[in-house]
Amino acid sequence: IANYHVPQGAGDIVMIQSDHTGAVDILSAELETADLLGEQRKAQPPPLAPPTMWTTEKTKEFKARIGKEKNGQMVVKRGEVVTVRVPTHPDGKSICWEFATDDYDIGFGVYFDWTTVTSTAITVQVSESSDEEDEEEEDEIEGLSPAGDVERGSKSYLRNRYGEIVPVYRRNSHREVQAGSHEYPGEGIYLLKFDNSYSLLRNKTLFFHVYYSS
Repeated sequence: IANYHVPQGAGDIVMIQSDHTGAVDILSAELETADLLGEQRKAQPPPLAPPTMWTTEKTKEFKARIGKEKNGQMVVKRGEVVTVRVPTHPDGKSICWEFATDDYDIGFGVYFDWTTVTSTAITVQVSESSDEEDEEEEDEIEGLSPAGDVERGSKSYLRNRYGEIVPVYRRNSHREVQAGSHEYPGEGIYLLKFDNSYSLLRNKTLFFHVYYSS
């Protein structure tokens, strides 16, 4: 339709025939098109405010403290992407995160899923690569579809209920503790992505702490 410009007046219709099946769809140019555009506008998530981010040099102290916590340490294997899903909490107003790694850097980014929260449990998802993770998210929830790499920062196409807060970049988390916070934009789930998909040889030991603040 975009290739053909036909004057349309009140009561005109648009007929679309499939090249594959021969089926014909009839749309009212005045009413149906407006409805479709309205639904598309509703699907766009509102803009998200930027986070507050900072670093500290006390990596040894941080890793010693977090290493004692039950779920404060994990290994992100070579080629993997680990996504920590943190739901908004009714008693909180913002999310806070801190993380560091042993010896090598890691990619990190934050996204927000505008969805109804049914549980406040924090969950962890591991994908073999960033490409596989994108395919799973598109198939299951038609959400975020990042493109690019962690050297230059990911570029994201925002669709449906997903929003980008921090693009994925490689962070010097082996030299400084990476920390940040973000005020809840509403109900939903934060996606903290630790991206080691660019590394073909090295696993990364990750120390992280995620909590909410009131």
